[in-house]
Amino acid sequence: MPRQTSIGTCFLCQEKFSKVAMARHLAKCRQEKTKPTGAPKKILHLQVAGVPWTNYWMHLEMPAHAKLIDLDEFLRQMWLECCGHLSAFTIQGQRYAIHPVDDFMMDDDFHEETMDCTLDSVLKPGMTFKHEYDYGTTTELALKVIAERQGTAKGKSVTLLARNDPPDYKKEKCKQKLATQVCSVCLYYKEAWYCDDCFEKHACYKKGEDYFLPVVNSPRVGQCGYTGIPD
Repeated sequence: MPRQTSIGTCFLCQEKFSKVAMARHLAKCRQEKTKPTGAPKKILHLQVAGVPWTNYWMHLEMPAHAKLIDLDEFLRQMWLECCGHLSAFTIQGQRYAIHPVDDFMMDDDFHEETMDCTLDSVLKPGMTFKHEYDYGTTTELALKVIAERQGTAKGKSVTLLARNDPPDYKKEKCKQKLATQVCSVCLYYKEAWYCDDCFEKHACYKKGEDYFLPVVNSPRVGQCGYTGIPD
C-alpha cells in the first residue's frame, strides 16, 4: 500500500492536523469546545489505528459505563462490517469475543470472555489493546486509552472526535489520477491501485473474476467483500 503523511480533521473545530499532532490538539480543543451540562460521568478518550495500515486512524470518546460490545459495534459500523464476521478484543492477554469459544473446544489455557463488560472494568489511561474482525481475512486495529475525564454523555453513545482524511492514493503507474479501485488479490504484493480508466486493463480483471473493490477510507479496504462508503 502506498505510504504518505497522514492528515486528519478535528470534528470539534474542523481544523486539520497530522496524526502525531492530533492527540495533543484534542486535549486543548475538547476543553474549549465542550460545555458541561448535567451530571458529570467518567469518559474515556480512545485512539484507534489500522495495523499495519496506520494512516487510517480516528479518535473517539465513550462513557466509561459503556461496554466493549458497544465499542465493537461502532468499529464495525465505521470501518469493518462486510459479512457478519466474528470479532474479538485482546486486553492484557485476555480475549473478549463477540461469541466466546467454550473451553472444552480449545486448550486448557485458552479462555474467552464475553464483550458484556464495561470499559472502565478492563481499561485505564495509557493502556493499549487490540481488536480483530474476521478470523480469516483479518483486519486488526490497535487501540490506546489516551485519557479519561469527567464530562457529560448521552447513554452509551460514541463521539467521533477526529478521523484521518481519505488518503490520496494515485494510480501506481500513471501517478496522475486518484485510485478508485483496488485489486483484492494483488493488494499485498503487486500493483493493486487503479483509477476508473485503468482497472479494466489489469490482469486479474481480465480473468473475469470480481476481484476489484472500491477504495474507501478504512483499514479494511480491499479485503473480503468490504465496500464501506466511498469517500
